Amino acid sequence: MDGMEKDVTNFLEKNSPDWIIQDFAQYWLAPISAKLGISRIFYGIINAWFISFFGSFENMINTNNCTSSPKLEDFLVPPKWIPFETKAAYRLHEARWMVESSQKNVSGVSDIYRSGVTIRGLDAIIVRHCHEFEGQWLKLLEDLHHMPVLPTGLMPPLVEISSDEKNESWISIKEWLDEKPKGLVVYVALGSEVTISQSEINELACGLELSGSPFFWVLRKPTRSGNTDPIELPDGFEERTKDRGIVWKSWVPQLKILSHESIGGFLTHCGWSSIIEGLMFGHPLIMLPFLVDQGPNARILEDKGVGIDVPRNEEDRSYTSDSVANSVKLVMVENDGKIIREKAKEMSSIFDNKELQDKYIENLIKFLENHRKGKN
Repeated sequence: MDGMEKDVTNFLEKNSPDWIIQDFAQYWLAPISAKLGISRIFYGIINAWFISFFGSFENMINTNNCTSSPKLEDFLVPPKWIPFETKAAYRLHEARWMVESSQKNVSGVSDIYRSGVTIRGLDAIIVRHCHEFEGQWLKLLEDLHHMPVLPTGLMPPLVEISSDEKNESWISIKEWLDEKPKGLVVYVALGSEVTISQSEINELACGLELSGSPFFWVLRKPTRSGNTDPIELPDGFEERTKDRGIVWKSWVPQLKILSHESIGGFLTHCGWSSIIEGLMFGHPLIMLPFLVDQGPNARILEDKGVGIDVPRNEEDRSYTSDSVANSVKLVMVENDGKIIREKAKEMSSIFDNKELQDKYIENLIKFLENHRKGKN
């Protein structure tokens, strides 16, 4: 969106909005909004701990300086400005990705720098978070940036019961799920952004086979991968598992699947939206994080006892079929995993509490109405 400053300025001058709600990409909006006297707020659909990990906005801005840019070791432990105990940190392979992403890109600045400049001078920060789950991060975010931090709540999505009833894909999926035992199917989905290697696909497939659990695996190419190679599964895998598993290679109605009574666990990449959708229905998590906030998400959720982070090689992020199988068996059926299943079920009282979560939106609207610049 760089280069749109003039057009955006003209639009704002003509329309005189009460608020600009933005993300980090349009970091050049700060002087424009100040000149026009328009209140500005940052909205991240991420949680509070991910933003807190980078410290104050001054710290974020300084990362554009080569001598102050984040080092690998900075991501391997919780930052010094976090005043409470936490498991939020990155594994080595995750930290390497974060360091690369923290460098200046073709635009001449890093995304962390954009975030820092965006936050400087804001009227408030909005995050997809709530006080009932890891609420201490909201106060930390306020302390770091010296401004109001407004949680939107978790915004659990609604399951549209009737919308897909005539959809042929959903009819086929539902028929398959209806035939499976209640609460024993593992739903496997790694999001639309993660590119996993052929060896990772092979190990995941073999792990699901070894686990003995019924599974529904959504296996699609990332939306922006540009990779035209066909997705290949291990020889004979689909034939050997056809009575208890299915690999679906196109879009699925994820919420409807997660809401089905046959689903008992969720093997996920740990994107924040997927976590919310899984815990809405009280499903324990088998976690395979890859990028951005997914690693710290997995650490915190494992510490909360609602899932397990699949063991893997910290150098190259590889995992084995045994580590996948053992994780699935623990979470889904073994006695040692009973406490995980119980805690995940308890979480639905927060994550699927529409009345509780809607109050956050109501409070946010009141804040926006009461803090407009020029309000009498």
